[in-house]
Amino acid sequence: MATSSGRAILSPPDLQPAAKDDPVDVFWHEGMLKHDTGRGVFDTGMDPGFLDVLENHPENSDRVKNMVSILKRGPIAPFVSWHQGRPALISELLSFHTQEYIDELVEADKKGQGKIICPGTFLNPGSWDAALLAAGTTLSAMKHILDGHGKITYALVRPPGHHAQPTQADGYCFLNNAGLAVQLALDSGLNKVAIIDIDVHYGNGTAEGFYRSNKVLTISLHMNHGSWGPSHPQNGTVDELGEDDGFGYNLNVPLPNGSGDRGYEHAMAELVVPAVEKFGPELMVLVVGQDSSAFDPNGRQCLTMEGYRKIGQIVREMADKQTNGRLLIVQEGGYHVTYSAFCLHATLEGVLNFPAPLLPDPIAYYPEDDAFTAVVVESIKKYHKQFVPFLK
Repeated sequence: MATSSGRAILSPPDLQPAAKDDPVDVFWHEGMLKHDTGRGVFDTGMDPGFLDVLENHPENSDRVKNMVSILKRGPIAPFVSWHQGRPALISELLSFHTQEYIDELVEADKKGQGKIICPGTFLNPGSWDAALLAAGTTLSAMKHILDGHGKITYALVRPPGHHAQPTQADGYCFLNNAGLAVQLALDSGLNKVAIIDIDVHYGNGTAEGFYRSNKVLTISLHMNHGSWGPSHPQNGTVDELGEDDGFGYNLNVPLPNGSGDRGYEHAMAELVVPAVEKFGPELMVLVVGQDSSAFDPNGRQCLTMEGYRKIGQIVREMADKQTNGRLLIVQEGGYHVTYSAFCLHATLEGVLNFPAPLLPDPIAYYPEDDAFTAVVVESIKKYHKQFVPFLK
């Protein structure tokens, strides 16, 4: 098969995963498409009155429609098994979020008028139902692993969740899907879970939820953006290491803009892999956002399909060594409507250990220079060795 430009696309009969794996179990529910984030200037919902064409909010349903379709009709389709998601119960949400916060969201939804919960984060009619579906679908994906029905699951969900803190929404997120799933694993008897978050923004909500726990290792590789206001007070800097029993178990890896494929691979090899090996998790969670890509409107990290593919391979190798292959993948950001889907496909290619790409990169080569990133990674490595007890 070939693209319109003549570049060959290898189809599944030509390439098989390196190991005879079960399919990736994908959990999805189309009701999540009913979360309408509106139109305006980028994510503000604002119409200034002098623009003829307003744009969709970056966290819109089209981006996820393409993720669904590429997994259903792309070359990886034979290696994907689909499962129906479900809404979370209110009682399930209280394992991570406070009653007061959940009550606030329920009351806002009952009014049926739409509400700006925090900048860029709109609770419109249909949004709360979608948020419940995202949380419940992620819980189902985790339970699938815990019950022994599969080893690799992917919660294809929206609205995203990793900025949602126990007491407040943030950054398009209402409920912390990954955090709820990890708490379910702990409540089911697991003692150690590792979270690796590669969304371009700091996974502050997940980190906050486990900031005082030594049972969860949270590692976030993100753009060095700092705090963006009251809804996101955390900075994502290297000195935010956790507190009390959790001191040293929150590892932030703020990377320079434009770190690219080689920069991310270097950070994974030098910082993430050694930390995970020292921690020794029983289950791993990959929090994935394609907003780290070279062409995303919401990030500047310059990853391409090859970078996502390599990250998928590294995470799979860690899961095979540390957790008997048990890996939950949770969808977060990724706002380029087409390229995000391609980068998702590449990530799962890596997770499934395909020996060569199934899809070529549809966008032109992007130059990168990882020299500065290497210096930053070495600095973070020295900091961790000095201040993180379990890495000394």
